[in-house]
Amino acid sequence: MIQALAFFGAFNPPTVAHLGLAEYALGKTGREKVVFVPSKSVYIRDEQGKDFAYTDGQRLAMLRLAAETRPWMAVTDWEIRQPRQPRTYETLCHLRAEGIQAALLMGSDKLPELEHGWQHVPDIAKEFGIVCLSRGADACGRMIQENDYLRALSPFITVLDTPQETRGVSSTAVRCRAAEIRKLKEEISALVPKEILPMLLRNEEELP
Repeated sequence: MIQALAFFGAFNPPTVAHLGLAEYALGKTGREKVVFVPSKSVYIRDEQGKDFAYTDGQRLAMLRLAAETRPWMAVTDWEIRQPRQPRTYETLCHLRAEGIQAALLMGSDKLPELEHGWQHVPDIAKEFGIVCLSRGADACGRMIQENDYLRALSPFITVLDTPQETRGVSSTAVRCRAAEIRKLKEEISALVPKEILPMLLRNEEELP
C-alpha cells in the first residue's frame, strides 16, 4: 500500500505554490507520493461560484505536464470522470481500493468549513488522517483548540507551518494576469500583419 497525501482542489490553474506546498508536506510527513485530485469544472463554476474555470481536460493536462518532471507527484482524473462531483471521503476510499492510503492534505483556511460544509469528516480523520497547512496569519492550533468539533479530531490532524515563499500566490491572481496577456496579444494582433506576430512575441534572445 503506497503511503500518500491527497491534494484536492480546483487547480485553476496549478501554481508554484500548489507544487511547493505539496512537496514541502511530502518531506515533512515522510510519505511517498502526493496525489493531485482536480475537481470537476462544473463544480468549480456552479458550486464554488468561480467566474472562470479552465476545462477538465486543460487542468488535467497542466497537472500531468508538471508531474512529468516530479517523480513524487501523481495525478488522478477519477473525480473528473464521475457523473457528479464525488465527496472527499468517496475519493479517498477509491484511492485506498487502488492501493493508495492517502491522508487529506488541506489548507488551514478550510478548517472552519469541516464542521458544517463537509460530509464524513470523522471518518476521513480517523481512517486517513488530515495534514493541515497553516498559512501564516491563521492561528491554526488556537483555531483547533477553541472549537469543540475540531478539538475532538485533533489527534488525527497534523499541522504544518507553510514556507513564507508560498504565501500570497493564488490561482485567481494567475487567471487575472493570463487574461491580461491574452487581451494584450489580441490588441497587438490587430496592429501588425499576422505573419509578424509570432516574431514579436519571442524572447529578444531568439530574435534574428
